[in-house]
Amino acid sequence: MSAIFNFQSLLTVILLLICTCAYLRSLAPSLLDKNKTGVLGIFWKCARIGERKSPYVACCCIVMAFSILFA
Repeated sequence: MSAIFNFQSLLTVILLLICTCAYLRSLAPSLLDKNKTGVLGIFWKCARIGERKSPYVACCCIVMAFSILFA
C-alpha cells in the first residue's frame, strides 16, 4: 500500500522529511536557505519546523518508533 493512503506511513514520511531537512540544514545551511520560496521552499520550511519544534519532533520520533516496533 502506498504511503499516501496509509495514515501511519504518511506520518512517518513527514516526520522523516522534517528530521532529514533539519539535519541537512545543520550541515550545509546555504543549501536550503537559498530556496525559501517555490516548490523547494517546502524543504526549508520542514527544516525550520525541525529546528524550532525539536523537543516535539523528538517525542514524535520516539512515539512513532514504538508504534512501528510494537504494532
